[in-house]
This record gives sequence, structure tokens and C-alpha cells, in this order.
Amino acid sequence: MCGIAGYISKDRIESHSVNSTLDLMSNRGPNNKGYKEFDSKSLGHIALLHSRLSIIDIDERSNQPFNIQGCHLIYNGEIYNYLELRKSLVKKGISLKTESDTEVLLWYYIIYGEKCVEYFEGMWSFVIYDSRSETVMFSRDRFGEKPFYYYQSNEGIYFGSEIKFIKQLCLDKLEINYNHIKRYIVNGHKSLYKTKEQFYKKVLELDIATNKIINSTGSIDKKYWQPEYNPMASMTINDAIDGTKERLIKSVGLRLRSDVPLAFCLSGGVDSASLVSIAAKKYNFDVNTFTIIDEDSRYNELDNVSATIKDIGCKNTMITLSNKENNLEKLKDLVHYHDAPVATLAYYVHSLLSDKIAKHGYKISISGTGADELFTGYYDHFNLHFYEMRKHVDFATIKKDWETQQLQFIRHPSFRQYNLYFKDPSIRDHIYLNNDIFSSYLTESFEEQFTETNYTKSSLLRNRMMNEMFSEVVRVILHEDDLNSMKYSVENRSPFLDKSLFDFAYTIPNEHLIKNGYAKYLLRESMNGILNDKVRLSREKKGFNASINSIIDFENKNHIDYILSNSKIFDFVNKDKIARLLKQKNYTNSFKKFLFNFINAKIFLDAN
Repeated sequence: MCGIAGYISKDRIESHSVNSTLDLMSNRGPNNKGYKEFDSKSLGHIALLHSRLSIIDIDERSNQPFNIQGCHLIYNGEIYNYLELRKSLVKKGISLKTESDTEVLLWYYIIYGEKCVEYFEGMWSFVIYDSRSETVMFSRDRFGEKPFYYYQSNEGIYFGSEIKFIKQLCLDKLEINYNHIKRYIVNGHKSLYKTKEQFYKKVLELDIATNKIINSTGSIDKKYWQPEYNPMASMTINDAIDGTKERLIKSVGLRLRSDVPLAFCLSGGVDSASLVSIAAKKYNFDVNTFTIIDEDSRYNELDNVSATIKDIGCKNTMITLSNKENNLEKLKDLVHYHDAPVATLAYYVHSLLSDKIAKHGYKISISGTGADELFTGYYDHFNLHFYEMRKHVDFATIKKDWETQQLQFIRHPSFRQYNLYFKDPSIRDHIYLNNDIFSSYLTESFEEQFTETNYTKSSLLRNRMMNEMFSEVVRVILHEDDLNSMKYSVENRSPFLDKSLFDFAYTIPNEHLIKNGYAKYLLRESMNGILNDKVRLSREKKGFNASINSIIDFENKNHIDYILSNSKIFDFVNKDKIARLLKQKNYTNSFKKFLFNFINAKIFLDAN
């Protein structure tokens, strides 16, 4: 896990700009800084900057930029199956000089060119300058675990793991994108990846599962992987359970590979608890866990967390949230590091975990991101499943199980309607909930209707889950988790985001996903005998979240004074309406999210 940056430009950049950029990259890579410049007849000047967080083969021989046969690599991420790929290289007679995944990656490029990524199981963003063909290749992993931004000006292309690296390298002053700020305030975090816009104009993010090839003829983006839903009608429920178990256990094993200490984020849910239980029981791993506890009963998961700790006998560090802490100052610091508003309150909470994990000496954290989007995890997935099963012979049983086992936990009025999608399968009003009201807080109305990508026409449920995976939920989580963890020089790994596991999960027939009133039925059954039953059979979903009142003290005059202090944000947000909203004592969930978004947007604009 590292920081990368650089440029392809007509002119060389002054050394002080390069050095100050390398200094900015220290959080992402405190163990080494590397820099190389090249002159290309067809591309001009090329610079590759790298800061290293040593995880695999921590010897200096694996420092970057890394060179083999005129190919130069800077790389952020991990190729988890590098040991298997390494064996294939040795069989080909290649003599390797390091024990790193970096060298394996570059050899695979030399042998297979841009198709090298098809062999990789992992997370990455990397840049390769191939001096033999005078070609530059950018690449990003399938799920977007590792960030890659770029900016094109008249002088050239600037790129980096974080926008601040680009700001430091290029001569242009990046312009704030107020349209994207309004989108975030009104429509919330699920709208952030509905367009290619960022919080700065002209800054772009390399798309997931994409290689960008740059040479003398220009540049072209090539998708190397496309998610698909291909159900196997002959698959039995036991096949689905066994296949899930086999692939998840293998995925966890791959992500335990490390030459530095590794810890787990543990909540009360089945996702993270499954991962720590697999590590402890299947790999005899000495598990260390970190947990956020919110004393608000709606989010408090202490009972389930305690059950997992007791079951596997792991070490645990708990962080209890308090609005008496200096959270507002911490939030300002986080927004500044993110170069953007923090997407939701959950990611501010996650930053506290990353901080604590780093202070205990760990360099890697493992989290349960992606399980909901693989196996059904949200309350509206039941409604979508009803739509899929509406003509199924077992529909009455499925409906009864939901009514007796799940309905009591569902607060959202729309999700309490089992037939929500029957009359109108396109209804998505709950996703941008109350955005018409939030728009009225602006001095000029902002209206942008909800849209979604069509990944499959054969399943409403699976298409919704893939939108959540690739734009609305997981993409946002990964962006925030990467910045939060790297702020403290910690690598974040997500075993549910495994190509083999994903491909298998999206061959499972919909009828197997929800059973006996349980979402994530397959995950729960695959963990039978591994995960303790208190967590495995728990029906209530609290999610990784917290109350805004556990962070911001709305009785604190200093907090209120800051929120209402002079700011660019009041050029387009009605200050009087915000003041009236702050006087309210009880906020609905959607208004809590709106208020958090407003505060973050204000902090961001105040710093720019």
C-alpha cells in the first residue's frame, strides 16, 4: 500500500514542486520515497513519484519506482495471489530478485502486456512507463479499492492517489465544482458516483476495471472486466452454500498474507464477524480486533461484538463515541485530508478506528465491505426479492417468514410494503429521500433525478445490488476507507471484494439468497460452525453507523456559532433556514444526513 503521483508533460516540473509532493505523500508511504524522470521522444517528460508503506518484502530491494528491462512501475495496492503467480514465473525460468508482489506484477506486464491484469486477484492502481514502446499504462482494480485521479491541462497530464498530489504538481489552481457540492448536499452520498464529476473541476477518476493506454497517437480507456449476472438454474441451495464457504475462506486466506502486523475491524454484524472467525478458526490466526461503540441504542452492537470476542478469544480495543470530544476539530482535519467533504457520518467514525489501529502498531486493517451487495443485506432487498419471487411456488411461505421474522425491525414505511415494486418496479423514491425539501434550503433549486446503470435486464434485485456495489454504496465506502486508513499509514483490505467470490455469487439463483426470513442466508449458512450463532442468527440490522448527536453537541454554543459563521456556503444555502433547523431537537434520519452533509460542505469551502 503506497502513494503514487506523477506527470506526462511538455516541460519538466521544478524540483521543489516534486519534493513538496513527495512530502505530502508521506502518510501513504512513510517507509521510502522514490522519484524518477524520463525523456520520451513522443510523450515528452515523464515523472514517476512513489512513497512506500512496506507490507510485502519490506526490504529496500522492493522500493519503487521499480525497473525491469526498461519498464518502470509505481504501484499502490496488493496482488494477493502473487505467490501463485510467482511460481508460474519461476516455471518459465525467470529469476526473481525480490520476494515482492511488485516484481511479480511488472514481470506479468512484460510477458502479457495490458492483459496482465486478468491474472491478478487484488486491489491496485498503478502506472507503468514502457520505454521500449514509449507507452504509459494506467490501471485500476475491479472494485475501485485503490484511487487514481488525473487532471489534463495545456501542459500535460498530472496524476496521483490523492487530489492534493495533483494540486501540488500542476501549475493550475484547481477550481471548486459547486455543482457537485450541491449534488452532495441535496442528494447525498449515493449520488456522488452517478456522474464523473469531482469536487474540483476537470479532475477525473480512472474508472474501475479500466486500463488507460497513452502513446504517441493519444490515449484510450479499455475495460478489462465487466460484472454480469449469469444464474445457474441447476444450482442447488447446498451448492450455493458450499461454493460461498469455499471461496470466502480462500479469500480471507489470501488477504492474511503480510510481513507486518494485521488487525480486523469488528462490528456486531455477520460480515466482519465472519471474517475474524474464519481467520481464527480456519487459519489459527492471532486475531486482534477494533470496535466502535455508540451508546445510542439504535446503533449499539456491544452484545454481538462481545459474543464474537468470547467465541474466538481475540483481543479487542473498543472506542466509545462521545460528543464531548473535540469532534468538530477532528472533522475539519479529516475534510482537509480528504480534499472533499466526508461522505457520511459512518466514515468519520471509521477514521477513529483507523487512528486507533495505527496507534496500536498495526499496518493493515480488514473490513467486511461488500457482503451486503453480494448476498443481500439491506431491508429493501426483501422487497426486491418479493418481486423476483412473486410467481414462485413458495411465495406464500417467503412472505409469511418475512412478516413474522423481519417486519418488526423495519422502520421505513416503504420497506414495510412487501409489494413495493409490484406495480412500479422503477420506484426509487427512498434513495434520494426528501431531496425536494433539501433543495429548498438552497437559494436556487437543485434538481437531479435518480438514475441507475443497467447491468442486467434479467433481475431487478441483482441490478439494484450491482448499482449499490459499483456506484452508490461500495464505491463511496472504498473511497472513504482508503483515505481514512492512509491518513494513518494503514492499509485496508476487503475479503468480500474478491473476483472469484463475486463471479460465483452472481451465478446463484435469486431464490437461494433469502430464506426463513433471513437476508444473507447463504453467508449465514456457509458460516455455520465457524461463526457464533448469536451473531450468525441475529435478524436485526444496525449497520456501521452512529447518531450525529454522538458526534456534534447541538447544545454547544461554539459548535452552533461555527456552523452559522460566515462562509462561502451561504452564497447558495439559506442561512436562516439552517439556523431554524439547528433549533430542532429531534431529526429524522434523512435530516441528520442532510445536516452532516451541510456541515462537511461548509468545512470544505471554508478551507478553499
